[in-house]
Amino acid sequence: MAIVERVELRISSVRAHQEGRLREALDGYTRYLERYPTDAGVWTNLGSLYRTMGRHEMGRTAQMRAYALAPDDKGIINNYSNILSDLGDDTQSIELRKKSLEIDPSHLMHHAMIGRCMRGMGDYSAAIKYLTPMAKKFPEEPEIRLQLAFAQLGAGHYGPAFRTYDARWATDELGAPDVPFTRWEDGMSVDGKTLLILPEQGFGDMILLLRFIPSIRALGAKIRLVAKKPLLRLLEGIDGIEWIGTGAAREDPVDFWLSLMDLPKLVFGPAENGVAPEPTKLKIPDDSTDRAKTITAQHREKCKVGVVWSGSSTYKGNVFRSFTHREFLPMANVPNVQLFSLYKGPFLDAFHKDGSAALIIDAAGTDRDFADCAATMREMDLIITSDTATAHIAGSLGIPVWVMLHWDAFWVYRHTGDTTQWYPSMRLFRQNKPQDWTSVFDAAHAALIEKVGGA
Repeated sequence: MAIVERVELRISSVRAHQEGRLREALDGYTRYLERYPTDAGVWTNLGSLYRTMGRHEMGRTAQMRAYALAPDDKGIINNYSNILSDLGDDTQSIELRKKSLEIDPSHLMHHAMIGRCMRGMGDYSAAIKYLTPMAKKFPEEPEIRLQLAFAQLGAGHYGPAFRTYDARWATDELGAPDVPFTRWEDGMSVDGKTLLILPEQGFGDMILLLRFIPSIRALGAKIRLVAKKPLLRLLEGIDGIEWIGTGAAREDPVDFWLSLMDLPKLVFGPAENGVAPEPTKLKIPDDSTDRAKTITAQHREKCKVGVVWSGSSTYKGNVFRSFTHREFLPMANVPNVQLFSLYKGPFLDAFHKDGSAALIIDAAGTDRDFADCAATMREMDLIITSDTATAHIAGSLGIPVWVMLHWDAFWVYRHTGDTTQWYPSMRLFRQNKPQDWTSVFDAAHAALIEKVGGA
């Protein structure tokens, strides 16, 4: 390949990558590296491309090759340390990030990610100890404070954590909502005031945090809630909410607005660890209940187990917290057990195409919303789910629910233990090592056999 052709192929491949033409970029990088395997820059680009495509192990291999060729290139060190963090190799990631900071102390994101790695290993104290002075030293870097908040949440320091979490408003990922009302600020009295609560994060987060409504009502506040349409019918009957809808109007009787993730600040003091309030009390509409009973009518004598294998496909961490529906198929062999799919989303096509729907009944493919899903859950004897909204709904309903957790679990579940104070009916099954779903499902399968045998 002539020099001109080499340069053109490199440039065109990088351009395709930058413009999101991933398949074209992959083909270009592949052809280029067949001829020029010592180009560290293309290897690290390929690793980043694999990461974007969810092929993390392949990404690690590409970054290893890039690093071997250029061990002092700070861009390559950054890319390599990122993929290592993704895959749970936190010790090596920390080492690389410290090396990068020695080369370029201005790359402040590494401080945040060192704390994240410490938290990922379950060492919340070390993360807090490292990040606290860094947050003070570098106030212009919100990611440091965000990672400090997550470490504080994992440690159960809820009062400080939700205040530190205010750093999210300084990031590019979250903008303040455009509403014509005064924003509630920490410390303001809400006695006699009407609060407009706006949604934030995912569906599960709303189910999780609405448990603070009774405590806020006890402070003398009136509550109006904006929720996304799939949750409306499930949340309409919650005690203490005077109005619920998908959007607010300028003429609404509102004194202050606040975001969902700010609710705990009204209940936990600035230095308070606190105890989680009881889960949100959900009320399921009668028509959803009737529908669910029809779906399960032919299986009354069975142990009915509802299963979910994925959360939102658009969530950037979904590839790690989710698995395929086929992981549940061995459980269909357990005597007197009937599995029901409670999943609705883009991965349902594969479930039907491979014939799994004959063994795991599709009970959610025609769900109108989460009220229908919750009603079907209530017909189940057990829910087994990935870490998604299903887990929060089942836990709020008090249904026995087993949550299958990846190694770097959400703060509600922490990094050790098989229970959480946030949901008393919940049992946690954890990966023994990063990406190891086999051990998780082996443990759950054995537990299911024990449960059915002892029923």
